[in-house]
This record gives sequence, structure tokens and C-alpha cells, in this order.
Amino acid sequence: MSKTLILTIAAILGLSGGLYLALSGRESPAPVSTADYSAIAALREGDLMALNFNANRGSAVPFKGADGSDLTFADFQGKYLLVNFWATWCAPCREEMPHLAELQAEFGGDDFVVLTIASGRNPRPAMEAFFAEIGVENLPLHTDANSALSRDMGVLSLPVTVILDRQGNEIARLTGGADWASDAAKSIISALLAPS
Repeated sequence: MSKTLILTIAAILGLSGGLYLALSGRESPAPVSTADYSAIAALREGDLMALNFNANRGSAVPFKGADGSDLTFADFQGKYLLVNFWATWCAPCREEMPHLAELQAEFGGDDFVVLTIASGRNPRPAMEAFFAEIGVENLPLHTDANSALSRDMGVLSLPVTVILDRQGNEIARLTGGADWASDAAKSIISALLAPS
């Protein structure tokens, strides 16, 4: 069965990347054991109620950095990552990107980074224009032009935002746009970054 047909079936049925792995004959990695995030999940409000906490896998599939270099999530090991898959044609992406920029401005540093990764065909000039039009200057213009990382992460629509732990393992996911500058979002990030 072709990868395109598998992804189409999964998209029609609204299923995750696990179906893709199963149908393509690839072995699905065992879920990664993670901490209990129930107390942090209790902080969700509003559109962040759609943020699902779960133990899932990470990915070693490379994406292109803003400078054209190959990067993987391992390059950010030791930091919590909020990874946003987006595209220049995505209306909800345009609305939520300034919220992500605010989250990066407030929390970005040695322990936390917002990674924006344009999935699919997004020419660099269009990406730059997109950010300029909405006044975003502090987020990276990373790309996943062939959508290999997106497929590996089970991203079937845009936007999708995934939170990864310090080892690069997925701990939470939200499909669709959200106000990442809300009090609830900031409380969630603060709780993740709090010393244990």
C-alpha cells in the first residue's frame, strides 16, 4: 500500500500516525514512560482544553533550520520544546503565531524553546512575508518541505502543536489553533519548567 494512500485513509478516518505506521509495516515505537502530568493537565482552560497529555514517542527525522542546516529534536536536548507545525496558507496559524511569539519572548531560553516548523511547500520569501505581516520577529523559519517529520509525528492537519520533554519525547499535543499567550498556556509552561 502506498504511503499516500495510507495517509489519505488515515486523514479521512481522522486517525493518528499510529495507523500510518501499522499499515506501512513500520514498527510503532513503544510509548515512552513519562512523568504524571495530571496536575499540569488540570491547568487547561478555554481552547487549551484540547491539549491532550500522553506518553508518546519523539522523532529523529531531520528538518531544515533557518540557515539550511539539518536539525533534529536531539539538537535541543535538555530543553522543553513547544513545536508548532504550520504553513503560510493556514489561517489559524496566522492567528496563533503572535501568541507563540509572546510565549517565546516570556519563557524562551536555556530551558524552553518555541520551534516553528513550516510543513510542506512554503517558499522562504512567503514565510518571511507571513511573519512580517503579523509582526513576528523572534521565531525560527524552520522547514519540513517534504513533510517527512510531520508524517513521522502523525501530523495530519495544520496547525498542530506538540510539547516535547527534555529528552525529545512527546508529552502533549493540540490539533488546531490556540491562544498560546493565555494565562492557561503560561501556567502550563511555568508548571513544566518548575523545579521538581
